[in-house]
Amino acid sequence: MMNLETTYLGLKLKNPLVPSASPLSKDLDTARRLEDAGAAALVMYSLFEEDVLAEEEQLTGLMDFQDLGHGEADSYLPLSPDYKTGLDEYLEQLQALKSTLEIPVIASLNGATESGWVEHGRELEQAGADALELNLYSLPTVEDSAEAVEERYLTILRQLKSQVQIPVTVKLSPYFTSLGYFVRQLETAGADGVVLFNRFYQPELNLETLDVQPELHLSHPYESLLRMHWIARLYDKVDLSLAATGGVHAAEQALKMLLAGASVVHVCAVLLQRGPDALRDILEEMHRWMEEKEYDSVYQMMGSACQVNAIDPEAWDRMNYIKTLRS
Repeated sequence: MMNLETTYLGLKLKNPLVPSASPLSKDLDTARRLEDAGAAALVMYSLFEEDVLAEEEQLTGLMDFQDLGHGEADSYLPLSPDYKTGLDEYLEQLQALKSTLEIPVIASLNGATESGWVEHGRELEQAGADALELNLYSLPTVEDSAEAVEERYLTILRQLKSQVQIPVTVKLSPYFTSLGYFVRQLETAGADGVVLFNRFYQPELNLETLDVQPELHLSHPYESLLRMHWIARLYDKVDLSLAATGGVHAAEQALKMLLAGASVVHVCAVLLQRGPDALRDILEEMHRWMEEKEYDSVYQMMGSACQVNAIDPEAWDRMNYIKTLRS
């Protein structure tokens, strides 16, 4: 019998397909449909550093106003017992997902500064999160050296790890001077896994108004190649769970990620386009391919085409670049 089980961040999963952070996790019915369609775990939508800090500042300002103002102000400017911050709502949704689903739920923290916001990781753990995904997303300026950016990220990770006992994985962009070396530094700092790669959403410029506007484009299958490349190079060189995210729209990309060495494959764009049933289709096609190629399990195929195990290891490096240009 075909065994699709895998292990990610120490969690035993029924298969390698995990919906990534997206608005889909905001709706309990949609989350149930994802589980029914085969999702092995669920990454929640992100809790953003900017939102947490802004609300904390707003609440602090309100409390200071009441403390410094007239005593009777509390009677007509009370803090409503029903008032909920974004953190409160996130924790409630996390608890609701945990009580509704049987699969693991991974909370997502998104930010990039050492402001202490990751201390809320303990609250996410207490609310039932099975693991945390630390999404480090920032755009360094000309004043930021590569070393400073990397050290800031390592400090944030250490801060979070000091707050929680559950596994922590770090979601990265591909824009590091020496990505492989930095991943090893993350491992030393306590990371349990890495997610490759985050997608930077580039702003657009309106030619009529000259306004800078947000521009959202869902991923394309060709984007999976960069993820596959780095997972193949990192597999067997770090003792971390490797997750692939970006460009996985069908079984073809998912299988290639596993062969390269991914423990799990995150899916998002195709779910937004086609709904939860897309997961079922991907799983069925994966099962057919593995049966045809006589694989008994995901573990058997995982990493079998990574750089260490490849028929031509140099194909993952500069030699492939040269061959491509000469072809």
